[in-house]
Amino acid sequence: MRTVLAREMGGYNVLGRIWGVWRRRPGVRAVPKAPGFGTEAGHRLRPRGSSKRSRPLGGQPFPGLLQLENLSREELVDVLRAAVVDQKGPLVTLNKPPGLPVTGKPGELTLFSVLPELSQSLGLGDQELQVVQASGKETSGLVLLSSCPQTASRLQKFFIYSRRAQRPTATYCAVTDGIPATSEGKIQAALKLEHVDGVDLQQRGSGLRCQVCVKLVHSWGLTPQVIPVKSPSRKDFQEGVKRTLSHFHVVAMGSGCALVQLQPLTVFPSQLQVHMVLQLCPVLGDHTYSARVGTVLGQRFLLPAESTKPQRQVPDEALLRRLCLTPSQAAQLPLHLHLHCLHLPGMRPGEAPMKLLAPLPSYFSRTLQCLGLHQQ
Repeated sequence: MRTVLAREMGGYNVLGRIWGVWRRRPGVRAVPKAPGFGTEAGHRLRPRGSSKRSRPLGGQPFPGLLQLENLSREELVDVLRAAVVDQKGPLVTLNKPPGLPVTGKPGELTLFSVLPELSQSLGLGDQELQVVQASGKETSGLVLLSSCPQTASRLQKFFIYSRRAQRPTATYCAVTDGIPATSEGKIQAALKLEHVDGVDLQQRGSGLRCQVCVKLVHSWGLTPQVIPVKSPSRKDFQEGVKRTLSHFHVVAMGSGCALVQLQPLTVFPSQLQVHMVLQLCPVLGDHTYSARVGTVLGQRFLLPAESTKPQRQVPDEALLRRLCLTPSQAAQLPLHLHLHCLHLPGMRPGEAPMKLLAPLPSYFSRTLQCLGLHQQ
């Protein structure tokens, strides 16, 4: 199997072939890896910098974040060109910074809007790149592009077939506020898209795929929310409710948080964030769905999703101290969800499958250091 290592700013971050043995400290437990899950897609993540606890942050609390509003089209193309992981034949793979939307309204600066310039910058001429696989705006990590429509179609069919066979092709890393009750398992939920004020998007976009619904939502100027549906009926599924499934595996835990490996087996907007909320362990930096987890006398519970509006995630005082953040800085905490690994088939008959890897953003690595989630 060919392994491609993602390039980091200032050098290369070499990722191992397994999740490492995590350094144990008081209050920190390393979870043993269970056989049969995560052995292919799990890889060692190497946080950069000193293993000592980080000092309080200054004016730039989260290094490595993309300030999209300050970038021109040309500067964004330069950023994306520097983020190229691998370019082989028609395939181009990026390590996307968080905060960059893939699509958006006409005139907005997005990945899709600069693909013509990026294609020219990479020497592809008239072969314009198209998006094959990408995650959401706030998620960092791998993005797969292709300059060949036939290759893009083949890969899309590979991803669809893999999902039907329940074979994971993507592995995400997440830091969660809270520790799942079990060290590994699967999360199943029926989900639907709904306007934050209760206008059901499925009534406007009945039968459309969820990606198309999201585009329509943005064009209407609405705020989409993902809502779990208990005991969905046949009519619910006809109107756009979808069954979703993810695997999770806790890699390390400490300071009331966990480093979790996530493998989605279905595709739905914000699926992984909502699934972790259902485990009462929202992803750190989730300023959309974490408000659905309430706490009374130290006990967590789910609030009604339909009536709970998004709000900034507020870590408790102990976690703020561990992260060396002020409350105002915590309000800017980026989403700690990173697409770390993609498995692809060989591009030619007899060619070995590929494994694409991307290192963590700097702020993600710093969080691991602050929480004591270190590997040996």
